Amino acid sequence: MIFAKRNIVNLPIIFKLLGLLLLIEAVFMLPPLFVSWGYGEIDTVKAFAITLAITAGCGSLAFMIPIRNRDMGKREGFLLTGLTWVVFSIFGMIPFLLEPCKLPLEDAFFETMSGLTTTGASVISEIESQSHGILLWRAITHFIGGMGIILFTLAVIPMLNKQSGLQLFNAEVTGLTHEKIRPRVSHTAKTLWSIYTALNIVLILLLWIGPMDWFDALCQGMSTIATGGFSTKNASVIGFDSNYVKIVMCVFMFLAGISFTLIYRISKGDIKSLIKSDVVRYYLFVIVIAVIIIGTIEYFQSDEPLSRLIVDIPFQIVSALTSSGFNATDINLWHHGSMVIVIVLMAMGACAGSTTGGIKIDRIVLICKTLRNELYRVLFPNTITPVRINGKIVNNEIIVKVIAFMALYVIFFLIGSVLLSLSGIPMFDSMFASVSCVSNNGLGFGFTGSSFASISVLGKWVLSALMLVGRLEFFTIIILFTRSFWSK
Repeated sequence: MIFAKRNIVNLPIIFKLLGLLLLIEAVFMLPPLFVSWGYGEIDTVKAFAITLAITAGCGSLAFMIPIRNRDMGKREGFLLTGLTWVVFSIFGMIPFLLEPCKLPLEDAFFETMSGLTTTGASVISEIESQSHGILLWRAITHFIGGMGIILFTLAVIPMLNKQSGLQLFNAEVTGLTHEKIRPRVSHTAKTLWSIYTALNIVLILLLWIGPMDWFDALCQGMSTIATGGFSTKNASVIGFDSNYVKIVMCVFMFLAGISFTLIYRISKGDIKSLIKSDVVRYYLFVIVIAVIIIGTIEYFQSDEPLSRLIVDIPFQIVSALTSSGFNATDINLWHHGSMVIVIVLMAMGACAGSTTGGIKIDRIVLICKTLRNELYRVLFPNTITPVRINGKIVNNEIIVKVIAFMALYVIFFLIGSVLLSLSGIPMFDSMFASVSCVSNNGLGFGFTGSSFASISVLGKWVLSALMLVGRLEFFTIIILFTRSFWSK
C-alpha cells in the first residue's frame, strides 16, 4: 500500500492539516460577513455565509481523516506549503464568484492569489463600487499572506512544534537563511506574528487619526504592513489627496521592508544588530540614489510642482522597492528612464525576512561581493577571500543556492514576458507585468495601468502562477514537479 512505506509522501497528515488550515481560513471570513451585515449589504452577507459554510464543511471533513503516522519530513513540508496557498486561493475566491462581484473564474482566482501573495494586482476596475465586505476580504488576504499562512499556523497550533514545524518553517519563510529568534519554532512564529500585528495596529491608528475613516484606515493599514497594495480607492493613495497619509504609509512600508528578525532584536535593545547590518545600509543607499536620479529626471521632464515631487517620488520608490504597489502619483506619466529604474527596484525587492517580494537586497549584495572576490582572485588566485554578510561568513552552499535562485527568477520572468506578449500585449508592458507579478509587486503600467482586467484568460493564469512561485521563491513549488520528489 502507498501509505505503508515511509519513503512515500504521508498524504493523510497533509489532508488533515489542510482541513485545519481551511477552518482557520473560515474564521478569517467572519469579519467581512459581520461588516457587510453592519452596512446592510445583504448580497455580500449571503456570499460570505455560503463561502464560510463550504470552507468550514470541507475543512471539517478533511480534519476528520484518521491518521496512523504523524511524522512529517521535507516532502510533506514542501507539499503542504504549496497546496496551502493554492487551496486557500480556491476557497478564498468563492466570494468573488458570487453576488455582488460575479467575477469570472480566472479573475476571481487571480484576485485572491494576488491578495494572499501580497502582490496587489487587481482585475477589479471600479474598486469604490465594491461592498465593504469584499474590500475588507481583499485586505484580510493581504494580512494572512503577508507574514505567511503556514507561519500563522505554526504560531497557533502547538502540535507542529516538532521537526515537522521546522520543515514547514523552512518551506515558507523567505530569505538566505531561516534564522530562528526563539528556541522553538512555534515561539519564533508567535514572536514574528506579534511584531507584524503590532505594526498593523499602530499604523491603523495613525491613519485613523488622519483624514481616513476607520474602515479605510483598517484596509490600508493591513495592505501596507503586508506590502500588498490593495486599496479602497480606484486611484490608490492618490484618492486620499493627503501628504500626511503618504508620509505615514511611506515610513511603515520602509519598516515592513526590513527583516522582522532585525526589528525584534532592535525592540529588545540590540541596536548593534542595526549598526552592523550591511543589508539595511544598502537598502537605504538604494532608496536615496533612486530618489536623487528619478527626482532629477522628473523635475526637468514633468510639470509637477517641486512640493509634490518631494513627497510623491520617495513614496513611489519605497512602494516599488518594497513590492507594496501603492500609487501616490500616476507613473504612466513618468519618463521612460524613470520607469526603467522602477522596474529594477521592483525586481530588486527589499530585505530578506520581511513581507516584501522580489530578489531581495541580501541576495544582490551577496552576488556583488562574490563577483568582487572573483575579480580579485583573477589577479591573486591563491588568495582566500570569504564573502561576509552582516559580518558573518557565507558558505559556498548558500552562494550556489542564490545563483540558482537568480537563474530561476530570470527564467520565469522571461517565460512570463513571452507568453504575455504572444497574447497581444506590447513587449515592454509584458515585461513590466511579468516582473510585477513574479516580484509580488502589483504595479501596473501601460496595458495594465488602470487594472489587470484587460489581460487575456491565459495571461491571468500565467500571472497567477508567477505570483505563487515568486511568493514561495521558486524552489518550494518547482521541487513538487521533479521525479526525485515522488521517488524513493
